[in-house]
Amino acid sequence: MKYSIEELCTKKEDQVFDRKSARKDAKGLSNHIVAFANADGGTLVIGIEDNGDITGIDAYTNNINDILRVPFDYCTPSVMVTTETVDCRDKDGNPNHLLIITIPQSSELHANQQDEVYYRMGDKSKKLNFDERLQLMYAKGSRYYEDEPVFRSALDDIDMDFVAEYCKKIGYSKSAEEYIRQNKDYIVRHDGREEMSGAALLLFGKEPQRFFPRARVRFIRYDGTEAKVGTEMNVIKDKMFEGKILDVVRQSLEFVGDQIKERTRLGNDGRFHTTPEYPEFVWKEIIINAIAHRDYSIKGTDIQIKMFDDHITVESPGKLPGIVRLSNIRTVHFSRNPKIARFLQEYDYVKEFGEGVDRMFKEMSDAGLPAPEYTDNAFMLNATIRNGVINESNGAINEVINEAIKLSPVQKTVLDAIIETPSITKQALCDRTSLGKSTIDRAIKALKEKGLIQRVGSNKTGYWKVIK
Repeated sequence: MKYSIEELCTKKEDQVFDRKSARKDAKGLSNHIVAFANADGGTLVIGIEDNGDITGIDAYTNNINDILRVPFDYCTPSVMVTTETVDCRDKDGNPNHLLIITIPQSSELHANQQDEVYYRMGDKSKKLNFDERLQLMYAKGSRYYEDEPVFRSALDDIDMDFVAEYCKKIGYSKSAEEYIRQNKDYIVRHDGREEMSGAALLLFGKEPQRFFPRARVRFIRYDGTEAKVGTEMNVIKDKMFEGKILDVVRQSLEFVGDQIKERTRLGNDGRFHTTPEYPEFVWKEIIINAIAHRDYSIKGTDIQIKMFDDHITVESPGKLPGIVRLSNIRTVHFSRNPKIARFLQEYDYVKEFGEGVDRMFKEMSDAGLPAPEYTDNAFMLNATIRNGVINESNGAINEVINEAIKLSPVQKTVLDAIIETPSITKQALCDRTSLGKSTIDRAIKALKEKGLIQRVGSNKTGYWKVIK
């Protein structure tokens, strides 16, 4: 069993975990089983109430028998789950049992008996509308590329020492070779040959780039705020990271971490405060997401991390997967490479299935920085984060301060608030300064006329930029 009894009771319900009472209507459970199968798979525990109390399954034999039939009788096509009954003590201290249903992620589209399609989104099983169902149907039209056999690969291409380390980490007691042979379809028989899957080589291969030459990350640092070419080329760092997925993640994060600048400033409390130009979780998340979810079937380009003075853009091969769209990217999760994503979760790089992007938006907002920007261009997904005014040179800041001396008290108050929180809205300015809307409007107009600030983006999602 993956979790202890205590963890089953206290673990937060999420993208891959849920618990239900044994009294739950069996047919109703089909929605949750279908939702897990259509998304990332998951674990469904029967016999625990919503508040975490263990009521067990022993008193509900008839209903449990119906529940065991659900994946086969009430799901179309059937979902090939595995079940386990574990000993426990219920809330009254009596011996009892729990039923654990493990639902695999499926390459097929599953529906309940009413032909309704559900999809797991965070801790909810959401019924899909017609368009969402159609998009998921397209996404489920083929196997995951990471499961495809790789031509001319063999077991000798796997780094068994690393597999043994991984087995030790996850508590797998058998040998490294048994893990590869018995788990997750890492070995595929194709035309009478035994070949490794793409996931096996990317995660455990001795030389992954031998089979996937562009499965790597390239870091490019530019001098300035835009990329230039020819005689004006402004590249000042160019670094490549290769190896297994875990190596690429570790090397990329360590190197980029050294490039992130910090700014120390005197706060209102009279103390100096050091702030990184980007929240750590955010810049790490856009890199990890790119590595975990890139389309490895696209072999003509690599992941590129492009760092400029005022922003970072991560370019990842592949369009948005499944039913994920630019409009729902904060709430909808779909793993293009579920085995790679699960592996990185074991190493605590993927921490929050389905919640990472939303947390990025919140952390950028809390830091007073513009919201992350996503663009889906041809076969590339670009994620951009901006550092607002935090990376302005000391000279520019001094010029702003010198100019601010000539401002009225109201104008200076508004400017200070904008410098502190570039994403601040007019309503928030009113709340923070206790000034009226018309007064705020006049102050902003004056600051614009003095050339001190400008608005970047829309009134709703944009931010203020402090300029010379």
